[in-house]
Amino acid sequence: MAVPPFTRPPHQARHGFSWLLDTLLGLLVVVSLPLAVVAIPNTLSVVARLLPPGLDQAGLMRTHGLALPALMLAVPLAAVALRRVPAAHLLVAGLALVALTDAAGGFAGSELVVGVVRVLRGVGSGLVLTTTLAAVWQRVPVLRALWVGVFGLGLLTAQALALWPLDEVSSWRVTLQPYPLLTGVALGLAALHLVAWMLLGRPETPVPDLLERGRLLVAAVPAAVVAAVAISTASEGWRALPVILLASLAVLGLLVLASTGDAGGRLPAYTMVAVGVVLLPSAAQVTLVEMGGLGGPGLRGLWVPYVVAGLLAVVASVAVRLLTRTTGRWLAPMGLLAMVVGLCSVRLVVPSADGLVLAVPFSLLAVGAAVALTAASQEAGVGTAMFGLSLGCTGVLVGFLLGTGVQMAMLDGVRSAQELVDSFVGALHWWALIGGFLVVAIIVLAAVMARRSGSGAVPVEPVPSSEPPCAGIPTMPPADVLLVPAPGRDDDDEEEGPTGAIPRVVVPVSTRGAFDQVAAAPGDGPAVPPQGQSPEDGAAS
Repeated sequence: MAVPPFTRPPHQARHGFSWLLDTLLGLLVVVSLPLAVVAIPNTLSVVARLLPPGLDQAGLMRTHGLALPALMLAVPLAAVALRRVPAAHLLVAGLALVALTDAAGGFAGSELVVGVVRVLRGVGSGLVLTTTLAAVWQRVPVLRALWVGVFGLGLLTAQALALWPLDEVSSWRVTLQPYPLLTGVALGLAALHLVAWMLLGRPETPVPDLLERGRLLVAAVPAAVVAAVAISTASEGWRALPVILLASLAVLGLLVLASTGDAGGRLPAYTMVAVGVVLLPSAAQVTLVEMGGLGGPGLRGLWVPYVVAGLLAVVASVAVRLLTRTTGRWLAPMGLLAMVVGLCSVRLVVPSADGLVLAVPFSLLAVGAAVALTAASQEAGVGTAMFGLSLGCTGVLVGFLLGTGVQMAMLDGVRSAQELVDSFVGALHWWALIGGFLVVAIIVLAAVMARRSGSGAVPVEPVPSSEPPCAGIPTMPPADVLLVPAPGRDDDDEEEGPTGAIPRVVVPVSTRGAFDQVAAAPGDGPAVPPQGQSPEDGAAS
C-alpha cells in the first residue's frame, strides 16, 4: 500500500526558533493593545480652552469621537480580510496607520482633518486588536492569556491613559497624538515580528472559516447602526430618554446576535458583550469622578490601583489558561459575578480622596473580566473569538451611550457647582447599578441558553449505511483482524452485494486458526493450522 509522504505543518517549521516569534508577540501585545484601546476616549473637551477661536468646538468634539465607530467596523472586516492577507502584514499596516495619525495630528487645523485623523486611528486600532488576537491564538497558551489580560487592563485604564498626556499641555493637538514614542516602538516590534515570521517559514495563522466570516459580516451591521445613532445623538442634541431607550435596544440586539450560532460560541459572545458594555464606560466615569478638581486623588493617585489591578488581571488570566481546560461553563459566570461585586463596591467607595481604596473596585472589574474572557474562550475557535470581539467593541459604544443618557437625565436642571458634582456622582452610582443588573441578566441568559442546548440534544442512533465509507476505494483492515471468505462462498463468485464487495467475515487474529479449522470445507484446501502449530503437527493430529 502506498503511503503518502509526510509533510511538516507550516507552523512547525524551524520549531527551534519559535521562541523568538513568541517573545516578539508577547512584547507586541503588551505595547500595542493599550495603544489601540487608548484611541477610544474622546478627550478633546478637556483641552477645549486651548482651541483657536475660529474653530467650531462642538464640531471638533463630534469628529474627535469618530475613532470608536471606525474601530467597531474595522474589527469584523479585518477578521474577514485575514483569509487573504496574513496577520503579520495587517499588523504592520494597522500600526503604520496609527503612526501616520500621530504625524498628521500635529498639523491638524480643521474639523475635516481631525475627522480623517481619528477615523484612520480607529481603523488602525481595529486592525491591531484583530491581528494580535489571531497571531497569539495557536501559539503557546500563555500568549492568549496575556492578550486577554492586557486587553482587560486596556479597557480599565483607557480613560486615564488618554488623559495622562493632557496634564499641563500647551496644544490641543496632543489629543490626536498622545503617545508617539510608544507608537514608534510598537511599529518597530511589528516589523521585527514580520521579518521573524518570514524567516521561520511563514507559520500559519488561524483564520475564520466560511460560516464564521458570514457571522462577522453580520456583526458589522449593528456596529454601523450603533455608530450612526451615536453620531446622530451627538449632532442633533437628543434628550435623555430617547438615548437610553435606543441604547437599551442596542444591548438587546447585541444579545440576540450573540445567541446565534452553536452552543459553544454563545458563551464567549455573551461574555464579551458584558465586558464591553460595562468595563470601559464604568472605569471612565470612575476616573473622571476621581479627578483632583472634584476632590479625588487625581491621576497621580490612581496609578497604584491601576497597576495592582492590571497585574492581578494578567496573573489571573494566565492561571486560568494554564491550570484549567474545560471549566468555562462555570468559571466564566464566576468572573462576571466578580465584576458585579466590583460595580457594587463602586457605589460604596466612590468618590474617595484615598486612591488606594480604588484598588478594590478596579481589581474586581479587571480580574473578573480577565477570568470570564479566558474561561469562556478556552475551547472556542478563532472565528468565534473574533465574533465576540466585534460584539464587545460595539458594546463599548453602547455602554457609553447608555451612561451618557443616565448622565443627561441626572444633570438636567442643575444650577450650582455642588449640584453638578452631586449629580455627576449620582449618575455614576446609577450606572453601576444598571451595569450590575445587566451583567446578572447576561449570566442568567447564558445559563438558560446552555441548559436549553443541553436538554434539546436528542441522541441519535447510528443508522447502518447501505454503502461503506469510501465505497470503491480499497481499504486496509486493522492490524488485529483478518478478512476471510465466508463459508460456502468463493472469491470468484459473480454474485455481489449492493456495493460490489464480496461478503467476508471479520475474524480476530487471536482466533484465526480455530476459525479456519471449523470453516474448512471439502474443496477449500488444507486448513491453516492454529498459531504456534506447524503443518506437520496438524497432519499428525
